[in-house]
Amino acid sequence: MPILTRSVTDTLSERLAAYQQAGLLRQLRTTDGAVDFCSNDYLGFARSAELKAAIRQADDQYVSARIGATGSRLLAGQTVLADEVEQELALFYQTESALIFNSGYDANLGLLACLPKVGDTLLTDALVHASMIDGARLCYATRQRFRHNDLTDLETKLQEAAQSQQSGELFVGVESVYSMDGDVAPLRAIVDLCEQYGAALIVDEAHATGICGPNGEGLVVELGLQDRVLARVHTFGKALGIHGAAIVGSATLRSYLINFARSFIYTTALPPHSLLAIRCAHEHVKAHTDARHRLNERLIYFRERAHDLLPDATWTDSESPIQCLIIPGNEQARYVASVAQKTGLDVRAILSPTVPAGQERLRLCIHSFNTTEEIDRLLAVLQTSLKK
Repeated sequence: MPILTRSVTDTLSERLAAYQQAGLLRQLRTTDGAVDFCSNDYLGFARSAELKAAIRQADDQYVSARIGATGSRLLAGQTVLADEVEQELALFYQTESALIFNSGYDANLGLLACLPKVGDTLLTDALVHASMIDGARLCYATRQRFRHNDLTDLETKLQEAAQSQQSGELFVGVESVYSMDGDVAPLRAIVDLCEQYGAALIVDEAHATGICGPNGEGLVVELGLQDRVLARVHTFGKALGIHGAAIVGSATLRSYLINFARSFIYTTALPPHSLLAIRCAHEHVKAHTDARHRLNERLIYFRERAHDLLPDATWTDSESPIQCLIIPGNEQARYVASVAQKTGLDVRAILSPTVPAGQERLRLCIHSFNTTEEIDRLLAVLQTSLKK
């Protein structure tokens, strides 16, 4: 082995050892058979036999012999099917157009990297997804964060940016439902502020897609704000149970992304199977409002029982399926999670520095398929382990 290669490998090993020593080493593990209180499969679509059968039938009926995209959309990967599904998505999300990306990460990365330019200003909520952060880092605009859901801080930074701008654009990036706290953005007020200061709003709807809105169109549609938001990112790998994502907005935005979003331009397109799955999942969510009703019932049950059984516990301010129990300290958070895991419950601890020190937590996801007995079992385990 060359000396340089051996030296680099040793360095990597030392970094991993330091991470392990700090209790931060990540590892891949399966949880087959465990009761799911961890995944983003809020409506149970990822385990739906009916949706699986619909996707299989759509696959069988698809006339093309191709099973792969064979290239990027700008080369060999463009199909009539892709255009058709995007038109269907635009109708579903009540907007002019849609553009499919391979994942929510790719969508946020491409969008944030290509929209703000030199001379522009991008303001993002302090708790936006890592994909939005990474996209923002790739752009050449002036970037600032405002305190989470803090309208006063947002307005202050909008005022400062507007006063310092000569001819540049202002952009604001938020999530509708936040992935780590489960709380909701004050979207109406944010839209009003953006319009007051001439800023364009970008909303990541990853954890609202399938959950909010009459048919799962997201919080923006639920609030009737779709004509006042520049771009929305809808991810299909959470409540819709499949894979892929789309950015929805105006036809101009779609054309701009096709020309400037590098995560769209330089990647092999999704295969026909994935496009058909996207179509089927959206048809499924429209037809299965009962799944959302069951989810809401389970969520109400969980919150009421948690209030009764864990009166002194600290929870984030969330009415979404993401319920976070604050357990300060990495060691204590890991301990409570491990106790739950040993009883067959898939519960995960979120540790610092992923969250600030002192804000370590269990990120509990409630699903339409969780039974009241499973919820009682989870809360009983937490009740016992938190006393130790």
